Amino acid sequence: MVGSTSEPKNHVEPMSSRRRTLTLPSWLPVDAYILALVGTVVLAALLPARGMAADVAGGASTGAVALLFFLYGARLSTAEALDGLKHWRLHFTVLACTFLVFPLLGLASKGLVPFVLTPELQAGFLFLCLVPSTIQSSIAFTSIARGNVPAAICAGSFSSLTGIFLTPLLAALLLGSAGGGFSADSLLKIVLQLLVPFLAGQLLRRWVGGFLTRHKKVLGIVDRGSILLVVYTAFSEGMVAGIWSQVTPARLGALLAAEAVLLAVMLALTWYGARRLGFGREDRIAIQFAGSKKSLAAGLPMASVLFGAHASLAVLPLMLFHQMQLMVCAVIAKRRSRDPEPVRDPAGTDAGPLSHPAATVTS
Repeated sequence: MVGSTSEPKNHVEPMSSRRRTLTLPSWLPVDAYILALVGTVVLAALLPARGMAADVAGGASTGAVALLFFLYGARLSTAEALDGLKHWRLHFTVLACTFLVFPLLGLASKGLVPFVLTPELQAGFLFLCLVPSTIQSSIAFTSIARGNVPAAICAGSFSSLTGIFLTPLLAALLLGSAGGGFSADSLLKIVLQLLVPFLAGQLLRRWVGGFLTRHKKVLGIVDRGSILLVVYTAFSEGMVAGIWSQVTPARLGALLAAEAVLLAVMLALTWYGARRLGFGREDRIAIQFAGSKKSLAAGLPMASVLFGAHASLAVLPLMLFHQMQLMVCAVIAKRRSRDPEPVRDPAGTDAGPLSHPAATVTS
């Protein structure tokens, strides 16, 4: 999503300039990859993997998850992440939103069972609240809104790195039997499929980092193809087990309503809470977009490890929330981009909108 223009290094090309469809307005971004995910779910519903095919798909999915986390580790620059610690208050705020406030709201959703959500959907809703923040879309929306892009890059990187270790542990602690608990088998799966490949990627980054950079587009296809395989396997298992009969249209509508409330609360909390903490406009924008979103790319493979045959219901709330956050944040970012350019006082903080007659506003 990062543009290759003559703008500064961290400039990100606005999403509105990349129209993927001719039938929808630019402020309503239906990602082509979301359509691919929906198509994969439909394929799993019509032609689920059974018998030997299910075994092959399951083995391939396990390998795909390991590959994904190896690539995550190999791409993450530890030196750059440590350098970003200079803005530690902002990063701590984003991490607190992602791994403290979100989980608390997820735990509160237990009050929606059984009248609004089924126990299985509530487990997926809680898991959604445990996954790390996004990187690419947080950077893109921060750039569009003229926020602190370097801070958004570091905040997303810190969140992803922390989530590699913290999300599985929180899921094991808070989800209980729905997420596998603290059994030796579930912890061994986490270590072998998530942590070991990630650490291997970090150790080998010195030698493979250049190759990954040169073949970024090809590896992007590998990333997304691997996640599609994970989704197909998970939803196939759900179809064979018959668990999709539990999701009625009414339950689906209730889930969407609950997620809309969750997103609205986090958007308001990150924006107004950051102001109460004394952050300037640019930092508040980075906090809002990095602290209110959840990563589909990180959550899907984690769910396949933690939930097994019930992963399809577990990832449904995350898939829906992902598209919802893209639509809403695109609208917010576009409106923020029209805000007057703030005046900076000698200390470098925002001192309000431009009011001098000779001042010019740049986008």
